[in-house]
Amino acid sequence: MRSVQAAGGTPLSDAGPARPGRARRIALLVAVAALVYVLDQVSKFLAVKFLEHEDPVTVIPGALVLTVIRNPGAAFSIGTGMTIVFTVIALAVVVAIVRTARQLRSLPWAITLGLLLGGAVGNLTDRVFRWPAPFQGHVVDFIQVFPVTRFPVFNLADSGIVCGGVLAVFLAWRGYQIDGTRQADEPGEDRAGDHAKGEEDTQAGERADG
Repeated sequence: MRSVQAAGGTPLSDAGPARPGRARRIALLVAVAALVYVLDQVSKFLAVKFLEHEDPVTVIPGALVLTVIRNPGAAFSIGTGMTIVFTVIALAVVVAIVRTARQLRSLPWAITLGLLLGGAVGNLTDRVFRWPAPFQGHVVDFIQVFPVTRFPVFNLADSGIVCGGVLAVFLAWRGYQIDGTRQADEPGEDRAGDHAKGEEDTQAGERADG
């Protein structure tokens, strides 16, 4: 019976380690997303409670100021007149990340998607539940860096989205795939195989000539 299972169950043995691997990656994704979400919501709660309707608080002169604004647009106050549109986009992003997680085998991609998911859900929570109306809520922004440059005010969810986006571009550029493979490996392996085959053909030709 065991021999039959060993002979006929090879695909099952190969798939066995993959499930725990994927489960660990998904668990990491969820953990990163939860961390970003909690930090974002707690920081927004504290900012609204202690900073709203108050003078800006300078943390690092010329570099970091805390000041609360209500942003109806996207990250970094982009598209302030398109609240509903950005709410729909945020929902679509969350759904896309959840669907993509089915193929997740990569540790770097788990972190990347976790950052994107946590940031997207953080701002989506504001859009759904905050003033002035459901699904039209204004996002709480309160972090401003280098005020003299008039850099847009943002929040921790925005930071998660931007960091996740940068990581996604880097991983794609380096050829790392969500399923744990790497595109750059395949051409390299093909070239190595062609080189080895070429050497074998050359050696065979030399022996035939001799």
